[in-house]
Amino acid sequence: MSATNSLNAEDLGSAAQRDRRKRILDATIDLASKGGFDAVQMRAVADQADVALGTLYRYFPSKIHLLVSALGREFERTEAARRDVEIPGDTASERVINVLKGTTRGLQSSPHLTEALTRAFMFADASVQAEIHQVGMLLSTMLTRAMHPGQSEPTDDDVAITRIIGDVWLAALVGWVTGRMTAAETGAQIERAVHLILRD
Repeated sequence: MSATNSLNAEDLGSAAQRDRRKRILDATIDLASKGGFDAVQMRAVADQADVALGTLYRYFPSKIHLLVSALGREFERTEAARRDVEIPGDTASERVINVLKGTTRGLQSSPHLTEALTRAFMFADASVQAEIHQVGMLLSTMLTRAMHPGQSEPTDDDVAITRIIGDVWLAALVGWVTGRMTAAETGAQIERAVHLILRD
């Protein structure tokens, strides 16, 4: 495996390694929740997770890898929690808006964490491609389930549509994080975009 990739759960053979990865991400989310992007320093994460700094860098080559992986884990938790729950709404647009607004509210309840995760996603370069892809596919899975309840795998068109919706959603989150939009304006922008894209 390239040294520029994070180690994900599938790469880790032992329970101890998986536990170490979990502690690292727990520490990252805790530090980000308290102080935002700037509070997530590799040394501080290593100390709080009780791992050596060199070990942390083997798992996550940079702070951006760390935070985008943390965003992926938050999406995994959200996706798992909603997997067997019927999404309210009579149309695909209504269901997608319901999922996005619920996810947005969850993020907005922790402004420092959202700022850290959003900034990391914005700053990510090609070396973070695998982590970005994982986040994108988790979002695609959530939104496809909302668009087509009962469909197990997203089609290529579904992935393309959910990527566009995801880009709009991220832009709205950036607007909120940077103070250019209120929470209400963020919700309204997402809602309008989804209606325009899905047109149902």
